[in-house]
Amino acid sequence: MRALDEKSRGPAAAPAGFGRVRAPLAGRSRRPLRRTAYGASELAAAIFALACVGLFVVTPLDLRTQFALAAGTFLAAMLLGRLRSRAATLALIVLSVAVTGRYLYWRITTTAAAQWSVDTVLASILLAAELYSCAMLLLAYGQSIARLPRRPAPMPADVAQWPSVDVFIPTYNESLETVRATVLAAAAMDWPEDRLRVHLLDDGRREAFRAFAQQAGVEYVTRPDNVHAKAGNLNHALAITKGEFIAVFDCDHVPTRSFLQVAMGWLLRDPGLALVQTPHHFYSPDPFSRNLRTAGRVPGESDLFYGVIQPGLDTWNASFFCGSCAVLRRAALEDVGGVAVETVTEDAHTALKMHRRGWRTAYLDVPQAAGLATETLAAHVGQRMRWARGMAQVFRVDNPLLGRGLTLSQRLCYLAAMLHFFSGIPRLVFLLAPVAYLVFGRHIFNALPLAAVAYGLPHLAHSTATNARIHGKFRHSFWSEVYETCLAYYITIPTTLALIAPRTGRFNVTPKGERVEHPYFDARIARPYLLLAAVNIAALAAGVWKLYAGTSDVDSLAINLTWAVHNLIILAAAIAAACELPQVRSSQRVRVELPSMLRLNDGRTLRCETRDLGRDGASVVVAGDARLSYRERVWLSLFTFGQEHPLPAMVVDRNARTVRIRFTALSLDQERHLVRSIFSRADAWLGWTHGHRRDRPLLTLASIARHGVVGVGRALRLTLFPPPRTELRRLHPAIRRAP
Repeated sequence: MRALDEKSRGPAAAPAGFGRVRAPLAGRSRRPLRRTAYGASELAAAIFALACVGLFVVTPLDLRTQFALAAGTFLAAMLLGRLRSRAATLALIVLSVAVTGRYLYWRITTTAAAQWSVDTVLASILLAAELYSCAMLLLAYGQSIARLPRRPAPMPADVAQWPSVDVFIPTYNESLETVRATVLAAAAMDWPEDRLRVHLLDDGRREAFRAFAQQAGVEYVTRPDNVHAKAGNLNHALAITKGEFIAVFDCDHVPTRSFLQVAMGWLLRDPGLALVQTPHHFYSPDPFSRNLRTAGRVPGESDLFYGVIQPGLDTWNASFFCGSCAVLRRAALEDVGGVAVETVTEDAHTALKMHRRGWRTAYLDVPQAAGLATETLAAHVGQRMRWARGMAQVFRVDNPLLGRGLTLSQRLCYLAAMLHFFSGIPRLVFLLAPVAYLVFGRHIFNALPLAAVAYGLPHLAHSTATNARIHGKFRHSFWSEVYETCLAYYITIPTTLALIAPRTGRFNVTPKGERVEHPYFDARIARPYLLLAAVNIAALAAGVWKLYAGTSDVDSLAINLTWAVHNLIILAAAIAAACELPQVRSSQRVRVELPSMLRLNDGRTLRCETRDLGRDGASVVVAGDARLSYRERVWLSLFTFGQEHPLPAMVVDRNARTVRIRFTALSLDQERHLVRSIFSRADAWLGWTHGHRRDRPLLTLASIARHGVVGVGRALRLTLFPPPRTELRRLHPAIRRAP
């Protein structure tokens, strides 16, 4: 494939107007990619390590020796942490597993009470929550212990060998403005024109969408009903199309021009491969990044799944379909009866069915499409509630632990994915546990406080440090607790009901492209966080009073007070995430630097470079003195893909050498060129994590506390003194700059 500088020129000439592009990070070897890299020596080492861990776990020690052992493990972890080798990472995981196993063995054999009492019941609930968390920790280690470094496989040199592809873009009630960019970019993908068909699947049956599809030159598909929601929409299109492969994009996920060339190589190389999934990259900040103002410094909520978990699943042939940004083999879909309709998570369930039938799947960690994150915390919670309900339904109606067709590793991978959404009850238990002792004096931990520290602190410290080592680039420490806390109350009921009555529940569409006109505190969605925070504050006050009065054991009080303070830090961040900040632009801006030119009314031209681009406007840096007036008409030329389309615009702001413009009355060709300039560059979404700070657990916790305090203050201010609309410009200067 030919190298290409996509910032300044288009592809070299190719047959039939088709542009060949180099797949980012394309592999050059034609040897099959090994899913695992373990030999006999490594297997023997693993067995020896397992025997050592077992001995470490069950060896009884007195309290003084246990503290010495804990100190020794801390020192070993610090020394290993200085090494950057894979062996050091594996050693840290083994050490964490050993310490956690020793803690659980001590908890079960020493702290469990034999006689029934209220304390025994409460202690059993806490122990069950701990067992769940430790099980998830071990499953996470298993998924990430050997991530598969898969890279795109090169396409055949003979374009005539490239297969036919149907592109499905399902939509129901989303706005046309949200859908237009996806359709135009999908139609502009670099693929032979006679083997690419783009289909707009409109379950809303809207005439405006039909007219746009005709204007854009894509197929418009509808059906008389909405049975089975998105899955039914895809299956209906599957029945009336003939392409060998199916590419699926949610209507807000805009593909790059190179998407198919990047994704199709492995499908052509391996006839047993049913699916190639690529990451869901979001060019707009999620509610946590936006409302807590951490975008660019802290990884987003979804980064862990697409950066660590999916590559780990690929190691065990268990990566699954995520509903968008993927290519599926038609033969595999037809083999399992189409997209699964039994649950509301049709994507993961479809992959499970494929794996049961012996098909393989692959994950390419190369972002080749970008979409919109949920705009508000309420929308995020609603989306995750559907995912949680759907995974619980799959667990109930097609349990991966049962039935034929799956390997042990696949069963465990699917089990981990499903159990993740049962975190609601354990998280609520941890948030309420210190209340039992601080308020009611209940002993839910039947052990000496110093023993609890000697065994429990190493478990917590090693798991935190090890996760920071293997996940730190994609999920900073303690942020998982914030995300789980925001969802805990809301996913508990849907998952429980799905286990009891798996056929209940309906598919709900996640709203995208919404605007937040003014800042507000969403007290409705934050109600559980506020209640839990109030309970922990009451427990903290009760504990401080008992400490002052000297009516309780000081060590037990100190442990539970620390626990309550930790809970309040996490809850404060959750409350802060419910403080919605304005998003008043009609479309999201993307930071991109492209050579461009401004043409003025008097015929002068100014050389410039874009700083950000959106479908509604742009910010450009002009070489020299611009001398432009407010609302002056200009034309912006973007030099991409060897083309130039002057885009009519109006000046809305200028500051020194920076000019902000708003596009006006774009033709379809001009809009198509703008969409390609923003979204279609093959390298558009590479390197977006470079600005993330290094994860240092204690500093991360302090940062979360700071965001929480600031956010709680903002929530109080917005609740007690809601700003009039006329004050928005003062509160949020970014609104003044928004076209």
